[in-house]
Amino acid sequence: MSSQTSALVMGVGPEQGLGAALCRRFAKEEMQVFVCGRTKDKVDAVCSSITNQNGNAVPIVTDVTEIKQVEGMINIIRDSQLPLELAVYNAGNNLPQKFLDVTAETFTSMWEVLCFGGFLTSQAIIRLMLEQSEVARRQSLLFTGASGSIRGKAGFSAFASGKGALRMLSQSLAREFGPQGIHVAHVIIDGVINGDKVVKGFPEYAEGLGKDGLLDLDAIAENYWNLHCQHNTAWTQEIDLRPYKENF
Repeated sequence: MSSQTSALVMGVGPEQGLGAALCRRFAKEEMQVFVCGRTKDKVDAVCSSITNQNGNAVPIVTDVTEIKQVEGMINIIRDSQLPLELAVYNAGNNLPQKFLDVTAETFTSMWEVLCFGGFLTSQAIIRLMLEQSEVARRQSLLFTGASGSIRGKAGFSAFASGKGALRMLSQSLAREFGPQGIHVAHVIIDGVINGDKVVKGFPEYAEGLGKDGLLDLDAIAENYWNLHCQHNTAWTQEIDLRPYKENF
């Protein structure tokens, strides 16, 4: 199956994770998907799962907080000669800690992944999208947010600081580049995702949430695709997703 356009997903981890689910969803639309993550084995596994279903996927091992690696990622995409129509910044990390126990190193490391990487990659992606604006059918840059994007919580000062900053970045980019045809949107994941990180890492907690207590990976990915498909007279800048039983 040959592709005419491409999509980029950054922050891809395990096969049962949001990044991988986004890659699989976009591949269904016959896009060539650039699968970007820090861990080669995980990126390769996601690519294999897509190609085994006759989709097109290209692995890119990249640390999104390193400018030279980001430049290398963009060069691979540009060299494909396929218009980049959809990019998702899904990189993230979290380490719950009491505020007085958070070290400067930990805070900086989390901020770099949660926000600074979003800045570096967005700048490079937007430059490429503007270059390709005449050949792309539509162009979207989407960011994965969290409950911490909109409200702080005890024990999550570093996480909320980074996620809140990423949200402000998305709003600024939406207002600057929306008029130039790039749909910038922010997706708040306000709940627990039914993926390996929680199901395998905290099985008792996941089980305690009960039936439909976790966000379904494919359902989340469908919402990202729907954002990309919105008509340019009715764009959404932000959506929040949660299970129907989640308190908010």
